[in-house]
Order: sequence, then structure tokens, then C-alpha cells
Amino acid sequence: MLLFTVVDAVVNSVILSLLALGFNLTFGVSGISNFAYGAFYVLTGFGAWGLIEVIGLPYALSAPLAVAGAALLGALMYRIVLLRVRGLALSEVIATFGIGLIVLELLRYFGFVGFQYSLPVIYDESYEMFGVVLDAQRVLIVLIGAVLALGMWVFTHHTRIGLAFRGIAQDTGTALTLGIDPDRMATLSVAIGAGLAALSAIVILPLGTISVAQGYDVLLNALAVSIVGGLGSIGGAVLAGFLIGFAQTFTATYLENHWVMVVPLVAILIVLGVKPSGLLGKQKELEERI
Repeated sequence: MLLFTVVDAVVNSVILSLLALGFNLTFGVSGISNFAYGAFYVLTGFGAWGLIEVIGLPYALSAPLAVAGAALLGALMYRIVLLRVRGLALSEVIATFGIGLIVLELLRYFGFVGFQYSLPVIYDESYEMFGVVLDAQRVLIVLIGAVLALGMWVFTHHTRIGLAFRGIAQDTGTALTLGIDPDRMATLSVAIGAGLAALSAIVILPLGTISVAQGYDVLLNALAVSIVGGLGSIGGAVLAGFLIGFAQTFTATYLENHWVMVVPLVAILIVLGVKPSGLLGKQKELEERI
């Protein structure tokens, strides 16, 4: 029982880390609020489902098209909406949250509710490890999560675009003097963040059905992991994902399921009270020293 719970906790932790990577990149690294993040996740799921079931495209083509579509919508959201309120943090939050709310409730209004909405697994197989049977989809989630986390760290620390993202978050004026176009970088940041949300949807949603309510859960979990780990820290997001993921799994196993959603909120409150910058975040401490 304990071994099964630990394995389940590891998978849940990787899922939470995956969900947070795109949000952490856009908000934590580039300093741009995208509270429509959960809507991109759900919209990708329904989009991929439509391409497969309605249009009849193969899964291998539908998945990348859905991810690319989400990235494009993210770029358009920045150019059409966020560009007008750039730099006004509260306005960015309100605008993007409003967009996400409209998208999710429109999906609900047009009848995208029911168990028929689901994505096929990428590889239908099962494996037994240490007496625990694990399906290939969960194994794939762990592998993709590890590769993406490492890839995002390399991207933000060792590529020109990743360093430019961090530059505009730290000081837009200095970034301008170095020839960095803040609006172009911000557009790319929102697009890549939305694309990462879409990619996580393609990998995670085959574990169950697609529902509108998942959009709100995804936003809450991504926000919690990013705050607890430290905005802008990829390693912090992974660490926080594992801490919250294990706490959620053991809570569901040994307490009751309805307490699971309380775990991220409690984690946020504890971290904000003890270390406001997050477990591996440095921004707040730097501001205090200055």
C-alpha cells in the first residue's frame, strides 16, 4: 500500500511540475501575468479532441496542431490585449483572468460537458515495477516532465532568448539599451507559456476525461507550485511540485479527497509567511537588500 502511494505521489508530483512550467516561465521569468493559463490547458484538450473525433485527423497530427494553436492564441492575446496594459500588474491579472473565465464558461455554455470528451493514450501498455503496475502513459509523463524541466532550465540560463526573457523581467529599461525588444520577447514568452500548458494537456489529459472545471484547478495548482517554489526558479517549481504532490497524494490516501484542494492553499500561506520569495526564489531577498 505504501509503495503504491509513493509511486502515485511521484507521478502526481511530476504532473504538478509540468503544469507549472509554462506559468512559471511567463509570470516568474518574464514578469507577465497569464491567468488564462488554465483555459489554454482545457481549450487544447477540446481542440485536440475535435481534430481527432470531428475532423478525423490522426492523433499524431492533432496533438502538435493543438499545441501550435494554443501558442498562437497566446501570442495573439498578448498583441491584442496585454500590450495595452503592459506594466500594470493588476490590469494584466484582471484581463487574463477575465479572458480565461470567458473561454471556460463559453465551453460550458456550448455543451462541452460529459464523459465522451477524452484523448487517447499515446502508448497503451502497462509495466510492473516492484510489485506496482504502472501504465505507459504515466511512465511517459514522468519522462517528459524530467526532459522538459531540464530543457527549460537550459533554455532560461543558456540561450539568448531565455536570457532576454529574464532581462525584461528584471529591468525593461536596461534590456532596451542592450537591443532587446520587450514586446517581441513578451509575445514569445506568452506564446511559449501557452504552448507548454497545451503540451502538458496533451500528455496529462489521456489519464481521464476533459472537463471545464480542470481549467480552474490547473491555474490554482500552477500558481501554488510557482509561488511555493519561487517565481522564476525552474528547480523551485520541481521541488514545490514534489512537496505539494506528495502532500496531496498522502492526504487523499490517509485522510479524505475533499482535503486535497486545501493542500496548495495551505502551502502558499506557509511559504508566504516564512519565505515570501519561495523556497528557491531570490527576487524578494534582493529587493529587501537594495
